[in-house]
Amino acid sequence: MSQLINIFLEPAKVFAELREKPTFLVPALIVTVLSALSACLYFFNVDPDWFANHQLAAAAGDMSAAEIEQAKNFMPGARTLGYITAVTTPLMMLVIYSIFALYYMLAGKVAGNPVSFRHGLALTAWSTMPMVLAAVVSIVGIYTSSNQSSYESMQLLNLDPLFVQLPMDHDWSLLARSFSLLNLWVWFLAALGWKTWFRTGWGSALFVVMLPSLVIYGVMALFALI
Repeated sequence: MSQLINIFLEPAKVFAELREKPTFLVPALIVTVLSALSACLYFFNVDPDWFANHQLAAAAGDMSAAEIEQAKNFMPGARTLGYITAVTTPLMMLVIYSIFALYYMLAGKVAGNPVSFRHGLALTAWSTMPMVLAAVVSIVGIYTSSNQSSYESMQLLNLDPLFVQLPMDHDWSLLARSFSLLNLWVWFLAALGWKTWFRTGWGSALFVVMLPSLVIYGVMALFALI
C-alpha cells in the first residue's frame, strides 16, 4: 500500500524496492479499472440520441441521407458501447502492458541490461500510475459537463481540449486528442525506474522509455503533414 503513495512522492525508493521484488498486479488493476470506469460512465451518461447523431456526423462524409439513416440503424448505441468498453478495456490494457514488457526485455538485451518479463511489467504498471489522474479528471468532467459532449472533450488533460479545440477533420486532430500532458510524468517515472535499476544516465534512460512513443507520435505527425 505504501508503494501506491510513494510512487507519487518517492518514486526512486519504489523502483529500488521493485528491482529486488517486482510487482505489477495492483497498479495495473487500479489503472485498468479506473480507465474502464471513466469510459463506461461517459457512455451511460451521454444523451443517446445526441451521441448517435454526433457519431454519424463525424463519419458521414459524402453519405446520402438514406445511407446515414441506414447506418444509424446498425450503429451500436451509447449504452451498448458502454458494456463493450467494460469488456474490451481490460483486454486492451493487458495487450499494452504485455507489449511494453516485451519491449523493455528487448531494450535491455540490446543495452546489455537484462530485463525479465516480470520486471518489464512492473516498470510499465508503476510508471503509468499517473494515468489514474486522467481517469479521475475525466469522471469529474462527465458529471460537470453537458450530457451532449463528445468523449474526446472529457479527456481534459490532452492537448485537445486543454489548449486547442480542433475540428475532427483537422490534420492535427488525432495527435492533439491523443497526447496527454501526463505522458511527460509517465516518461519521467519509467526513465527513473530504468536509471535506478541499471544506474544509467538520464539520456539513455529517457531514450529507451520514450522511443515507442516517439515512433507512434512521429507517425501521427507524418500523416498530419502529408
